[in-house]
Amino acid sequence: MSQFKFANSTAPVPGKGGPPPPEFAITTPASTDIWSKPPSTTRFSAPILYQSMPLTSFKRARVAINAPWKHLYDQGGLILVLRHADGTQKWVKAGIELTHGKPHLGVVAKDRWADWSLLPVPSGGRAATIEMVREADDSLWIYLVEGVQKSPIREVTWIFQEEGVEEIWVGVYAARPGGEGGSCRFTLDI
Repeated sequence: MSQFKFANSTAPVPGKGGPPPPEFAITTPASTDIWSKPPSTTRFSAPILYQSMPLTSFKRARVAINAPWKHLYDQGGLILVLRHADGTQKWVKAGIELTHGKPHLGVVAKDRWADWSLLPVPSGGRAATIEMVREADDSLWIYLVEGVQKSPIREVTWIFQEEGVEEIWVGVYAARPGGEGGSCRFTLDI
């Protein structure tokens, strides 16, 4: 496994490139996002703390997320980025996003364009634990983890069928599409 690195950030890597400490924060500037919407919106500017690996090596990743979600579309969570040999990339992100006046569990999968699904955070609060798992049928399942209970949120069927993937980034991201920066706290288990 490779060391952790930042994309879209010049901040020092928590843990100095090795495994991050048990808890850490990512600070994000304003006007950052990971989003793609027709006909021409493509944004990939949010700080991402990641570890790269071959697509075939991915088994599971889990993150606990907590932040003072204040502004519309404040978000943070777990992300997988498929980097293709031709320079294109596809991704799946899952975490918490502030919309409709409160934090929601959000999952976005970007193949050609992004889509978006939302559920209320069960606790109604600002924290959640999300897990992505490669299941036996080669689907990616995203789960909400509450204690020992895992509740399925979404299945993404195409990730492990992709051809031409040079590497996959597995990590966490924080974004603030609005006009103010902020931070998001994480506990990561890859």
